[in-house]
Amino acid sequence: MTGQALLLLNLGSPASPEVADVRQYLNQFLMDPHVIDLPWPLRRLLVSLILARRPAKSAEAYASIWWPEGSPLVEISRRLQKAVIAHWKCGPVLLAMRYGEPSIERAILQLAADGIEKVTLAPLYPQFADSTVTTVIAEVRRVIRLHKLQMRLSIVPPFYDSPEYLQALVASAQPYLDKGFDHLLLSFHGLPERHLHKRDGSAQHCLRGDDCCQRAEGEVLAGCYRAQCLKTAQGLAANAGLEDGQWSLAFQSRLGRAKWIEPYTEARLDQLARQGVKKLLVMCPAFVADCLETLEEIGDRGREQFLAAGGQDLVLVPCLNHHPAWVDALVALCKRAPLEL
Repeated sequence: MTGQALLLLNLGSPASPEVADVRQYLNQFLMDPHVIDLPWPLRRLLVSLILARRPAKSAEAYASIWWPEGSPLVEISRRLQKAVIAHWKCGPVLLAMRYGEPSIERAILQLAADGIEKVTLAPLYPQFADSTVTTVIAEVRRVIRLHKLQMRLSIVPPFYDSPEYLQALVASAQPYLDKGFDHLLLSFHGLPERHLHKRDGSAQHCLRGDDCCQRAEGEVLAGCYRAQCLKTAQGLAANAGLEDGQWSLAFQSRLGRAKWIEPYTEARLDQLARQGVKKLLVMCPAFVADCLETLEEIGDRGREQFLAAGGQDLVLVPCLNHHPAWVDALVALCKRAPLEL
């Protein structure tokens, strides 16, 4: 087989909501040095402590959102893959997960066995972070080196401010916006502050005041997750015709005691309810497929928290999933990805 393959890459999921499978998944995920950036002995100790209790609690959360077909994240990604196949005429379209199955190594070896030497990688993460974009690309390159494969890569860069992506977000959200709401909360996945500082070669980005991310550009913007999230939020609001005060931004999914980027979604939910917001829409633009962090963390626990704080209704806007506008946007992004020399 010849041509240029397309490999869609996402985070991954446990094989099942059983405690043993969740423990195995969490171990692989948390032991990635791009996720917990500590020396191996300290990382191993910390992860072992986490695995002593967290798998059982996480298994309950996964079980609450698990589909008959399996993991929502994996199943939605497969539906996206199927939709993209109809538009990608350059070669085969495969799906792989950084953790769990289908694995990156299996996908790369399948492409090599089929004689594919050019592959477009599409990390399904709109904003850049080492714990998402860097680690999936590093894993692809590790497999290529390990098996001494002759394979050239095109890589879709972060598309946080791509017009196609922003227009797809608005298209997917429009039916919910049209029904009326008091406020739209854009909840992005959080990151430890140190991940941002580590990427800032100038060591000045997070020290220049509250408007630093507003002014980020060039190399600083390219490596700053928080600044890219702000660009996404502003672009979405502009494309949807939202006014200042109709929307706000927050960060969810904190883990551990380290300082994470703020404002925190949990705190924002209480604050909005106290301010009199009754009908709250929540979108999660850091995710392109619904998963534990959207369905359970926001759709279940977040809703309960908001109602308990005095709100009347929290509506979770589904992620892009396999929306036709997102399929078109993704294919366009993939087709213009530059081939590495």
